[in-house]
Amino acid sequence: MEETVQKQLPTLTGATPEELAHAIFDVLDAKKAHNIKVLRVQDQTVITDYFVICTGNSSTQVKSLGGEVEYKIDLRGVSPTHFEGRDNNGWIVLDYDSVIVHIFNRENRDFYNLEKLYGDAEEITFEGIDDKIGEEQ
Repeated sequence: MEETVQKQLPTLTGATPEELAHAIFDVLDAKKAHNIKVLRVQDQTVITDYFVICTGNSSTQVKSLGGEVEYKIDLRGVSPTHFEGRDNNGWIVLDYDSVIVHIFNRENRDFYNLEKLYGDAEEITFEGIDDKIGEEQ
């Protein structure tokens, strides 16, 4: 009988906003979200420190990405204080206080264009799974 060994990820309780944003980026990257951007917006707004913005290809993927972020980050000890858009196919928002996650379909991402609205924000670059695989080859 084989036992499934699940890698225990460290808790995010007490994590810095950047560490939380990185963990969320990793979840979205693993689920194949598109055009993931992490913006440090702490100098542009008082509501949060970071935005994590991404696009899903379909309404099903948008919902799946939102559910996966909520589930995987909750496993690490942090739950969103608010989850908006469960019944919306075009835009889901998960509010983790210091990090707000925006998951859009393509049409809404182009329409709301948060990257332009927060154009002065610093974009933070994290290495994705595909980048790591490319380095190993």
